[in-house]
Amino acid sequence: MELIVALAIGVLTGSGIWLLMRPRSYQVIIGLCLLAYGVNLFIFGMGRPRVGAPPVMPKGGFVDPTAYADPLPQALVLTAIVISFATTALFLVVLMASRGATGTDHVDGKDREQ
Repeated sequence: MELIVALAIGVLTGSGIWLLMRPRSYQVIIGLCLLAYGVNLFIFGMGRPRVGAPPVMPKGGFVDPTAYADPLPQALVLTAIVISFATTALFLVVLMASRGATGTDHVDGKDREQ
């Protein structure tokens, strides 16, 4: 299972970085989304997700922390999902305004010369 998660993180991050270096604005936005998904999956994986384990430890006495799930990475990933959705919406609005102003969707504002 760890190998599958590691491969998914690697593929998402690698694809995101590759798309970030493309000349078109839409590809850059998709690259940012893929990179955000890869980072979210990495943070979630570092939080030791456990199936059926309660996230909050009871009070008093000795408590084995390995029997409980860590709620902090889950909260961080949930917050990151909301923030990445909002920034993606903002980037799309800026992309549409830029395309209307320049007539092209290239990052530098001009088409390649053929």
